Parts: sequence; structure tokens; C-alpha cells
Amino acid sequence: MDLSDFTIFTEPQQGATYDDLLHVAQRAEALGFGAFFRSDHYLSMGGGDGAPGSTDAWVTLGALARETSTIRLGTLVSSATFRLPGPLAISVAQVDQMSGGRVELGLGAGWFTQEHDAYGIPFPELGERFDRLEEQMDVITGLWSTPAGELFDHDGTHYPIKDSPALPKPVQAPVPIIVGGGGPKRTPALAARHATEFNTPFVSLDFFQEQTDRVRRACEHIDRDPETITYSAALVVCVGLDEAEFAQRAEAIGREPDELRANGAAGTPDELRVVVERWREAGAERVHLQVLDLSDLDHLDLIAATLA
Repeated sequence: MDLSDFTIFTEPQQGATYDDLLHVAQRAEALGFGAFFRSDHYLSMGGGDGAPGSTDAWVTLGALARETSTIRLGTLVSSATFRLPGPLAISVAQVDQMSGGRVELGLGAGWFTQEHDAYGIPFPELGERFDRLEEQMDVITGLWSTPAGELFDHDGTHYPIKDSPALPKPVQAPVPIIVGGGGPKRTPALAARHATEFNTPFVSLDFFQEQTDRVRRACEHIDRDPETITYSAALVVCVGLDEAEFAQRAEAIGREPDELRANGAAGTPDELRVVVERWREAGAERVHLQVLDLSDLDHLDLIAATLA
């Protein structure tokens, strides 16, 4: 297997400093993983206070852009409720410049009500959130694709734009955009219009295949080649050289070994290889491996040795 097809995916809202993320990103780069991704959340979930507190996704990625040199950097996924599309387009373009063209933008509608309440972020109903996401995609891609020296206008319901210089421009043209989720109609249609990659996070293999089939049909409906999209999965990863080490790592992240085996990429190295091969045979061209204990860099070494 090629490690460049695997992403180390982190959840820093559960409690991580910038230095924690830097160490993980640099180790992942040294080992040859293709990308370092982080969630974009402001509040811990599933228990715990998240101390020392969440870090901002795009501030983090901007800093990592200057402290890494080859690994790709991205969000899985940024919430359209957090930022206006114009400033977000500027931030992503700037980080792309700072990294020399290594950024990927995962963008979704947002779902975690409590973090919006905790930080005063408006949280409309789902239908409006998806409307806003669709319009954000149009604005962001429109700004980036506007030729230098020309102005960008957008007659939108939520984000009207007039006479924007559409600057700065990212290094990549276009910046890869990741769309994901399980919606049966609007999500596949949005992916067909905008996505470089379509991701299904933490779902069954059967649902992954059903949803990617929907995306393929949505592409065909607008005469886009479905093979121009990369199809990916996100799985929690937890591996030990033997059963005792696996159980120890499962305990460290507050998960049961049997549950991890049933729902993630977990167990011994042989088990990890079997799970990953199963997903790749089902069409997952890229796998985002969710690493939950960011202090355990030896875990990354074992994952890399297993999958290389």
C-alpha cells in the first residue's frame, strides 16, 4: 500500500494544544503519510471539558504550513456556519500560498448545536444551513476562479457580493474541495457540482457503497465523469502489536476493543491490513485514519509500518 493514500486525521477539540498537533503533523510527514487533517470544532463532545481548549482550524493550518514541507493539510470538515465565505476564501488561499500549494478544504453545513450556543454562533435549521453551504461553495469557487484583474459579483440570497477583486488567489487551481455526508439527494448533487473528493465519515461499508453510488449517479446527471472524484472513508484507528497493547490503546481513548473492531480500523497489524484492504476493494481510494490519542506518536509509527 502507498502511505500517500492515507491521512492522519485529528480531533483537537477533545483537548490538544498547537504543539500537540505540530508534533503529530511532523511525525506523520516524516513517516510518509499523504496528509494531516484536523476537525473544525470549538467544543469537546462525548464527555470531558476539552482542556486546554480548542484551537482554530485555519490558524492551526496556517502555522503548520510554515512548519512542514511536503504533507498536505486540510479540514474534515469546516462548518459553513463558522465563517463568511469571502473571508474563508481569503484564509484558505493564504494558507495555500503559505504551504506552497498543499491545502484541501473540507466544507460542510455544520451540525453540533452546543458549540454554536457556547460561542454565540447562529445555528439555523438544517434546510437553511444547507442552502448557505451551497451558496458558500458558489462564492468560494467563484472568487478563486475569477481571472486576475476582473471583479466578482454574486447575486445570492445569503451572501450577495458586488465588485470583489477576488484576491488573494491560491497556488492551486483549483484548491481541492471535500464534500461529505449521508444525505440522499442534496449532498450527492453538491458533491457532483463542486467536490474533488467525496467522504463518508464513520459509516458502514454497505452505506459507503450506497452513498458513493448516489454521487456517481449525480455526476452522470450533470454530465460529469464520476471518476474525476476521489472517494474516501474516515475510520477511527487503534492498533497494537499484540492484544495487550491494543487493549491499552483502546482504554487510553475511552473505547471498548470489541466496539473498535466492529466500527473502525482496529486490532493487531494483521487486522488493520484486512480492514483497509476491504475498504479499498469497496472503492475507498483514500482513507482518513482518525487518531484520538495525540500524545502516542509510537502509534503512528506502528500504523505506518503496517500499511507501508
